[in-house]
Amino acid sequence: ARVRLAAGDDPVLEFGLRRAHGIDGGLSASRAAYLGGCTATSNVLAGKIHGIPVRGTHAHSWVMAFESETQAFESFAKAMSQNCVLLVDTYDTREGVRQAITVAKRLRHQGVTLDGIRLDSGDLVTLSIEARRALDQAGLHETKVIASNDLDEFRIVELKQRGARVDTWGIGTRIVAAHGQPALGGVYKLGLLKDERGNWRPKAKRSDDPAKASTPGMLQVRRFVEDTGMSFDLIYDELRPPGNWQSSKPGVSSCAESDGGEGRSEDLLRPVLEGGQPVGPEYSLKAARERCREQLASLPDALRALRPAKTYPVVFEDSLLQERRRLAGPNRPNGSA
Repeated sequence: ARVRLAAGDDPVLEFGLRRAHGIDGGLSASRAAYLGGCTATSNVLAGKIHGIPVRGTHAHSWVMAFESETQAFESFAKAMSQNCVLLVDTYDTREGVRQAITVAKRLRHQGVTLDGIRLDSGDLVTLSIEARRALDQAGLHETKVIASNDLDEFRIVELKQRGARVDTWGIGTRIVAAHGQPALGGVYKLGLLKDERGNWRPKAKRSDDPAKASTPGMLQVRRFVEDTGMSFDLIYDELRPPGNWQSSKPGVSSCAESDGGEGRSEDLLRPVLEGGQPVGPEYSLKAARERCREQLASLPDALRALRPAKTYPVVFEDSLLQERRRLAGPNRPNGSA
């Protein structure tokens, strides 16, 4: 989703299968990338299973398998006439662009269109500007310039700011391999336990590290939205109706004391299994992708930045906060009520 925001209206292609953690990891990453806003994937199995649009190009090994770059380009164009994107940097990028233009002109009368060229190394700003100029001079105005090479959201923004003439972004490793956070930081902790009488007992883990101390209860997250977008999230215990939360974080905008007042609210956590059986509606990948798009659009502008100037507020409902503090007290060494 962050790559999608950085790219703006430009298409983003997910190219990460060969860098993914196994086949299942590759499929999961392709699905998640499409859900988050990527336009298409190079993973053809993900396209078959999940219905994701498939786009791609050839590898450097394709070019190296032929006697000349021209032969490689011509063979690929004939084999992939409906999706012809040529990788031009195997030997020399500028010469590769010239060879691609020559092949495009030669095959144009056969109904083959050069959909794009891909730059995968070097100074992407200079090379993309030069490639765009050469393509336009050859009358190939519809041919897109695609960039790849260890790109991420920060690199995309940098290249845009420096004037790169890139139409489409190909992102691989830094989407599928969870670059920067290869392990999930969240862990499971027991929040409630039902005793022999059928009564719920709250449970909490204590720790000198605040980040590792857990919160008791049957937790739910309620999101409050104003006309300007998302306002804040409230964490509360479903066994206790949410009341006040102003003391938990002063200065948080108050949409309501519960459900009334200004704005609107929505509980985010919904059951998908009850008694071992699936419940609730089944959401298609298309519906999930659309919901993701809507939620991103609802973020205030300040929080859509790659380096936000402020943090999105998440607060505890007061009675839950008091319960958390009570179980963390010195007279509750086992963390239970």
